[in-house]
Amino acid sequence: MAENGEDCTLNCPSETRDKGAYDDIESRSPKTPLVDIKSNRKKNDAGQADREIPVYLPQPPSLPRLSKFGKSVSAEETVRTRRLRNSQESLSDRAETGSSTDSLREDRLSPRNEQDSNTKLTNFTIGSPVLQDRKSRPAKHEKRSQSQQSVWEDHRGRSAKIRLSPLRPTGPLPALDKTFASAALKAVNRIDRDCLDYGMLVKEKGGKRLHRNLSDSRLLENMGSDSVSVSSMKSVYSVLSPIRPQDVRNRSFLEGSMLGSGALLGAEELDRHFPDRRVGVYVVTWNMQGEKFLPANLNDLLLPMDSEFAQDIYVIGVQEGCPDRREWETCLQETLGPHYVMLYTASHGVLYLTVFIRRDLMWFCSEVEHATVTTRIISQIKTKGALGVTFTFFGTSFLFITSHFTSGDAKVYERILDYNKIIEALALPKSIPDTNPYRSSSSDVTTRFDQVFWFGDFNFRLSKERADIETIMKRTMGGDMSPLLEHDQLTKQMKDGSIFKGFQEAPVHFFPTYKFDIGCDNYDTTSKQRTPSYTDRVLFRSRQANDIRVLKYDSCSSIKTSDHRPVIAVCQVKLRPGRDNIPLCGGMFDRSLYLEGIKRRMTARELKRREAISSQNSSTICTIS
Repeated sequence: MAENGEDCTLNCPSETRDKGAYDDIESRSPKTPLVDIKSNRKKNDAGQADREIPVYLPQPPSLPRLSKFGKSVSAEETVRTRRLRNSQESLSDRAETGSSTDSLREDRLSPRNEQDSNTKLTNFTIGSPVLQDRKSRPAKHEKRSQSQQSVWEDHRGRSAKIRLSPLRPTGPLPALDKTFASAALKAVNRIDRDCLDYGMLVKEKGGKRLHRNLSDSRLLENMGSDSVSVSSMKSVYSVLSPIRPQDVRNRSFLEGSMLGSGALLGAEELDRHFPDRRVGVYVVTWNMQGEKFLPANLNDLLLPMDSEFAQDIYVIGVQEGCPDRREWETCLQETLGPHYVMLYTASHGVLYLTVFIRRDLMWFCSEVEHATVTTRIISQIKTKGALGVTFTFFGTSFLFITSHFTSGDAKVYERILDYNKIIEALALPKSIPDTNPYRSSSSDVTTRFDQVFWFGDFNFRLSKERADIETIMKRTMGGDMSPLLEHDQLTKQMKDGSIFKGFQEAPVHFFPTYKFDIGCDNYDTTSKQRTPSYTDRVLFRSRQANDIRVLKYDSCSSIKTSDHRPVIAVCQVKLRPGRDNIPLCGGMFDRSLYLEGIKRRMTARELKRREAISSQNSSTICTIS
């Protein structure tokens, strides 16, 4: 009897074992706790709802199981198959491929996962089935409730597996600095090179270096003390400043505000864009000698490498300009690039005057006006004379004059007459209001503006023989040109007060700019043997003392397409807030010229890139055969 029952228990499948077989095994086996088999409970619960489902079932026999094809499978192959099936289920199950955060969430939702995992491990480690005493079995309703709870918990914790506990630090972590920032955050808050010039100005109060558009205290009042917050604000407001709705309601743009509070040209807007209230002005004068062939590159003329920053306003005056004025302006736009737009251009015969401004500053300019004066007896001949351009920037009025005076070594008096005629006949301003009419004079146009720049080919010479001038130039050391300027006609007339009254000139540290042989650095070698002279000059005048500060005054020796060398002056000009009672230009600029210049700039860069690639491909220095 015992042998038959034992054989029946071992050979029959677990789901077909009846209650009598369990009782017979319980009477002959040692009494040890049974193991909970979830798969059997789930199947019985789903397939036979009315049948009493045992909670504690015996362990399956350790005999080899039969595959679907009836072949015997060893224990090692069974474990290998189970591992493969578990790995495939883990890859296909979303819960198994979740993050560490999801795993921790599953552990919190199913507290019995650890117990079920231990139970599974026990199932694999126990070799023979053992049964518990019949008296320890629960009642039918308790067994059914426990079975339902087990099935529900098994559904929730089905994908649970053994996980390693999180690592914990052995000691206290070091304190973080207030200015910490991760590498990724630093990369996100990086400011482009094109916008670096916005943040390099120094705030006068406190001496702190702040971003130009972050100079308003309202933008910094809610920011933290760490540099991460400041960098984040820089990345967002690197070009434009935020405006609150209340400020938009209160502003009196174009309404003639007298107090300037909230005005477009008022103090708040001025301080936001120029905390030190100084604008950079770049002035160029050049006698082109009418050459039709322009220099291949104007970078040295407009963007010299010894300057740390580009300036805000570029004013280029040309005498004896090239025949194609549009081509000259396109070359200027191509050199200055997309950050600048041509605010205004005017011409008087072969005199050209062009104004470029940074495109985010053109909204603070008034309308631009120009006037011309001919100093020749016959007015139709426009080779000598003057061309003036004026506009108001914020509350400061500017006047730029380029002129070409009478030539000749001994014609000093004629040049003085040219000057007097220009200041009397140049009819400016026309419709732009005078910022200080009480200090203006009807007989001198230069007194009607706050800042005046007068530049051009004045044709004043060095009144000494050429041999003596060349000897002085050879003895000149350290850029001291005072021995040469002692013979300069313009310097002498300015000291006497007969010309350019109230004007100043920065110290001269460059050699004479006239007259050269074209294409080289040799002074005139023709039969005329003209004396080297300082014919090309840049002078300035301001209503308030020290409003104009010259940073650089030099000649451009790399431009050799003319017998004159260009002269440049880089200045910092004081600005004052204005009122919205002037006609604004409304952001007008030459759009077609802008597009043509940018197109050429892109084409030139592409050609350079292709040339560099072709030169690398044709090089045989590093070729490995």
